[in-house]
Amino acid sequence: MSTQSLLSAFTAALLCAAVPALGQQKLVNLPDGPGKEQVQSLCSGCHGLNRVMNSGYPQAYWNTAIRMMLNFGVPIPPDQINLVTDYLAKHRPEKPKPDANIINGPVKVAIREWQVPIPGSRPHDPLATRDGAIWYTGQMSNRLGRVDTKTGQVREYPLKSPLTAPHGLVEDKDGNIWFTGNQIAIVGKLDPESGNVTEWQSPGGSKSAPYGIVYTKGAVWYSESGTRPNTIVRFDPKSEQFQTWAIPSGGYIVRKMDVTPDGNPVTATSTINGVGLVEVK
Repeated sequence: MSTQSLLSAFTAALLCAAVPALGQQKLVNLPDGPGKEQVQSLCSGCHGLNRVMNSGYPQAYWNTAIRMMLNFGVPIPPDQINLVTDYLAKHRPEKPKPDANIINGPVKVAIREWQVPIPGSRPHDPLATRDGAIWYTGQMSNRLGRVDTKTGQVREYPLKSPLTAPHGLVEDKDGNIWFTGNQIAIVGKLDPESGNVTEWQSPGGSKSAPYGIVYTKGAVWYSESGTRPNTIVRFDPKSEQFQTWAIPSGGYIVRKMDVTPDGNPVTATSTINGVGLVEVK
């Protein structure tokens, strides 16, 4: 798949449904104002304008959304970034929401937060590891990140392949961090001590869209959400060998996986209204 195809598919999935742009343009009458022509041009390439203009976000989120697009290569000229962002924030502000209900009680907590280094990184898939750190995927910055919760230091690790769109993180028994590259169909390993990243092509090919991942019984397990039917994939880190099984129902996007106390992978396939258990013999 080309870089432009990856870009279009991923940005469309983030901010709108993947629908033909020309049909959407005929249905949308954008409000007049500075930035209208730029939004009409830039947001119709891979977004349906109806979906974009039905959105509503605060200024800070529109700033982040535009940065995500820039991180993934959308060609917004530097002198038009603020113009596009301000237009969207003005004409599509945050929609009304109910006030939070803050309830006092006997439990005391301290909530800490850390900003990641790259604007528009889209931190995702938090993983608390045995050493007390918190890892995350920078889905739009092509990085994995680690937060040292004791010092507050944030360190990021660039991935080898461009436009990886990392999804899901698990830690193996040796402390390595495993992830799936949803947009380029890989499974990858990051060695935190050396920073080395190793990647393997998923068996279903470049459009197999790996999703959901666990480490159990000495292997990495995940699902290919882009194949028909969806598959359960096992990757043995020692032999570097794959094994795959078809999901009987077809699956249709296993987004999350977990592990039973005795080490069997479990799945949720909300699109087909089901859950699953992979019993390893």
